[in-house]
Amino acid sequence: MSALILALAAGAVVGLALGALGGGGSVLAVPALIYLLGFTPAAATTASLIIVTATSLTALYAHARTGNVRWKAGALFAAAGLLPAAAAGAAASRLPQVLLTAAFAAITALAAVKMLRPGRTGGDRTTTVRPAKAAGTGAGLGALTGLLGVGGGFLAVPALVGVLAFEMQAAVGTSLLVISANSLASLATRGATTAGVDWALIGPFTGAAILGAWDGKRLATKVAGTLLQRTFAVVLLAVAAFMLIDALT
Repeated sequence: MSALILALAAGAVVGLALGALGGGGSVLAVPALIYLLGFTPAAATTASLIIVTATSLTALYAHARTGNVRWKAGALFAAAGLLPAAAAGAAASRLPQVLLTAAFAAITALAAVKMLRPGRTGGDRTTTVRPAKAAGTGAGLGALTGLLGVGGGFLAVPALVGVLAFEMQAAVGTSLLVISANSLASLATRGATTAGVDWALIGPFTGAAILGAWDGKRLATKVAGTLLQRTFAVVLLAVAAFMLIDALT
């Protein structure tokens, strides 16, 4: 019962982050699965992909209804990451558990730093697609998704703002398209590993995350994006420090 309650609570927080920020949920999902629910790092990354895929698709639908998804540019960005996501997903199960944990801690710290740095959130800008930059960034995000089980939204949002000149709301919505595509591609190469996933915990975790994503979407319209990002960044820094210490000791 206690594990079920923990799964529901963690799922709600993950969904809230994805719905409000367009990313960041998976960098909480993996440590929650490892330290709260007892998953191994490899199993946690696979389970995280299941959770993130379902939640991202739900949040994508919510943002699409309000016109915040740029489908053409998002599809180009996502397509570049499909093969790297699949290849990295296949390689992840062969890497040492300690290495996965340390790498995840480093990525989590990077996400926190990027959220703490002031970004461009300006209003109306043109959205001219720069194919080479979009493809290169998309490929890197895809590889990150496959290897560590993270959707890459915490990097996709600033990339869409900086590389493709998206306004923030469109970047958040479009990042969910990228996350969904990359997560599905990585999951396709991990089909055999899902047999060891504890569905009794992952099911409630995912359900709570999906409901949290809708709340996150509503929260994003009421609370300043800067405040949301900074609060979440502080949480991520604490998680990264804990995981890095655990990996090194």
